[in-house]
Amino acid sequence: MDKIHFLNIGYGNVVSANRVIAIISPDSAPVKRIIQDAKEKGTLIDATYGRKTRCVIMMDDGHVVLSPNMPETVGGRLTAEQKGM
Repeated sequence: MDKIHFLNIGYGNVVSANRVIAIISPDSAPVKRIIQDAKEKGTLIDATYGRKTRCVIMMDDGHVVLSPNMPETVGGRLTAEQKGM
């Protein structure tokens, strides 16, 4: 059985690191459409605490998570988690 690892996405919020498939910037029109579609489907998780969305995390089950941290920050944490730091 695989060990569950969590990824800190900001303000004490975590997601399952094993289920992340993409960490992307929210600035492009296609990503904005993905966010809107997730909101309409009820699969959007807003973890920004009212702050600006700087990172969009795509999960393997179709959920879309919004984070106030930069993609580089979240990606760096994921890399560190995978290395066991």
